[in-house]
Amino acid sequence: MGKKQKFYVQEGETIDQCLDRIAKEGYMPVRRTEEPIFEERMIDGEKKVEPTGRTIVFEAKPKS
Repeated sequence: MGKKQKFYVQEGETIDQCLDRIAKEGYMPVRRTEEPIFEERMIDGEKKVEPTGRTIVFEAKPKS
């Protein structure tokens, strides 16, 4: 059996489209997580790292 693989929901792609892509590549999703997206900004002369969004990640395993 192959290894698990991570699939990221791409910009402009729906979750359903991502799930279809996972299935077409012969995988089955086993877990969904969300990863924060951070951006470095200058605020009052200080560099601050702030969350600016999130990305959805599916962990998938090969269909047997």
